[in-house]
Amino acid sequence: MNAVSRPASLAVPLLDLKPQYHALKTEIDAAIARVCASQAFILGPAVTELEQRVAEYSGARFGIGVSSGTDALLVALMALEIGPGDEVVTSPYTFFATGGTIARLGARPVFVDIEPDTFNIAPAAVQHFLEQQCEHREGQLVNRRSGGRVRALMPVHLYGQAADMDPLMALAERFGLRVIEDAAQAIGTEYPPARRVGALGAIGCLSFFPTKNLGAFGDAGMCTTNDPALAERLKILRVHGGQPKYYHALIGGNFRIDEIQAAVLNVKLTHLDSWTRRRQENAAFYDAAFRAARVPGLTTPMARPGYRHIYNQYVIRVPHRDRLRKHLAECGVGTEIYYPVPLHLQACFAYLDYRAGDLPESERAARETVALPVYPELSREQLEHVANSVVGFLRTES
Repeated sequence: MNAVSRPASLAVPLLDLKPQYHALKTEIDAAIARVCASQAFILGPAVTELEQRVAEYSGARFGIGVSSGTDALLVALMALEIGPGDEVVTSPYTFFATGGTIARLGARPVFVDIEPDTFNIAPAAVQHFLEQQCEHREGQLVNRRSGGRVRALMPVHLYGQAADMDPLMALAERFGLRVIEDAAQAIGTEYPPARRVGALGAIGCLSFFPTKNLGAFGDAGMCTTNDPALAERLKILRVHGGQPKYYHALIGGNFRIDEIQAAVLNVKLTHLDSWTRRRQENAAFYDAAFRAARVPGLTTPMARPGYRHIYNQYVIRVPHRDRLRKHLAECGVGTEIYYPVPLHLQACFAYLDYRAGDLPESERAARETVALPVYPELSREQLEHVANSVVGFLRTES
């Protein structure tokens, strides 16, 4: 591979959804037209079909369509009756919704550090917190520092690779915690042996935000579960807690998935595995190109053996990250930082009393990582341009 960057006239956006739509336009337009003709806009047949198909795809018994990935997390916490005085252990290196939904219900997020190679929550860090900072009092697990009841664990399957679930589930069972999987970036991700995320904990939470591997035409999400009682509770909570209509034993919210979004997603779901294969092929191209270039300081994404990494993002770790982004922008290559400020250092969580240096791997990842384009429709020329541009910059910096 030639390490000299091609002209910036070859644009490579971080993500371009237009080719996907153009390829499916006839199918999608027809699906939307069927909804319009039926005038069944709320929890209609398209929603029922999507719930069944996504549940099956995820290896779960039940799917409950909701209004967004954020609302999937929120209603999952509500279904497990997480609220004031409770604490949920989770990762600080993730999108804001993970910690934000916990705090929104009056509970307290407890952030523990990540693995440096996968960027997922570290089981050893979870174990250290539970063993060293918690104790059982009157049948409840209590955080000695805060006095809060530790009730749940929320691992994030970041960038499309599963968190290390077996030790996490063992810890959850040992300490009596419910597990909510934040699988917003991970539909179809597998944990060995061939178990799909979203069906491993009590509730899985998916996002169909347009940039996800399976993206709607707006906000949409889903909860998955194997527990029939939880499935029923989730269904009730998404319609203001009413069952039957106008009779409310629970306080829920308006968390329904839209019928038109479900119709679009039903069309796209058929193509999801082929898109995933293309993402994996694109990631493999980058891996090979960077390995052949042998530039110092570049770390490519870890894909653990036996896992199915779906590459919602292809995130590299590099020195001089911000200078690299500037160079790539000049070369016409789109990038993004996921995430520049870990949650424990966000201003809104100052009341939790975390300090810089408390979670060093999360903080280092925030300084050193950048996402490159990996979407399925990338051409070979575009992939080569991205790789050449990265290698060319790093060689001048080394």
